[in-house]
Amino acid sequence: MKFFYKLERKYGKYAIHNLMYYLVVLYGIGLIISLWNPLIYYRYLALDGEAILHGQIWRVVTFLCYPPAQGIFFGILALYLYYSMGQTLERVWGAFRFNIYVALGVLGHVLAEIIITLAFGYSPNLLPVALDFSLFFAFALTFPDVEFLLMYLIPVKAKWLAVAEGAVYLYYLIMGNMATRVEIVMSLANVILFFLLTRNYNRVNPKEIKRKHDFKTQMRIRPQGQTRHKCAVCGRTEKDGPAMEFRYCSKCVGNYEYCQDHLYTHKHVTSESAGDNPA
Repeated sequence: MKFFYKLERKYGKYAIHNLMYYLVVLYGIGLIISLWNPLIYYRYLALDGEAILHGQIWRVVTFLCYPPAQGIFFGILALYLYYSMGQTLERVWGAFRFNIYVALGVLGHVLAEIIITLAFGYSPNLLPVALDFSLFFAFALTFPDVEFLLMYLIPVKAKWLAVAEGAVYLYYLIMGNMATRVEIVMSLANVILFFLLTRNYNRVNPKEIKRKHDFKTQMRIRPQGQTRHKCAVCGRTEKDGPAMEFRYCSKCVGNYEYCQDHLYTHKHVTSESAGDNPA
């Protein structure tokens, strides 16, 4: 988490605000193209490894034009849904972290396309479907109990939809060929890297574990009848009066506790008299 704090303090001013708005604009352009002539996308805009290696760099951005759903009705509904989720994530995370998350997803798709092209000799023409899922997955992790209407009838919590979709990716990761595995791992790298790098690992830090253990030990309920406070002068405890206050003296050598009547009137214990009664 500290790593991202440092990055945000240094480069946060360069973050693109309302990033999801621009993504939805690309989705909208892709929706119009798919309704008019879908071949335009695949010929000129899709993520093509061979074309990118031959200079068609614009494809690393234009491949995002592929809409998350087909058809005018479902397409517009999907645009609204993803816009709402993206805006919500940006408000919760901040613009910089949301930018990093999306950028990692785009970079993962591009690297997967190029790696498969070079290693396996063909261009898979990856669609940004995994990027769409990564946005939904992030939303489900952040708001697991938000309900969506499955088939517009059945309310299902976001976490269960994410688990179901994640199971599909896991199946193809296990059963698919090497190219498929590269595609899944690289295209979902933003989920893996972002959530690993932004977790708070203090809870598994040995020093933090020891501190919590010591605190719980000190705060453990004492056996019945045993007192917690005792004045080193008069021997009174909290049982002698519910309103009594006890304090340790910072000037005394050792852990000597005094009641409110002797806190300022006792004789300070020095190193020479540490073995004597402080009264």
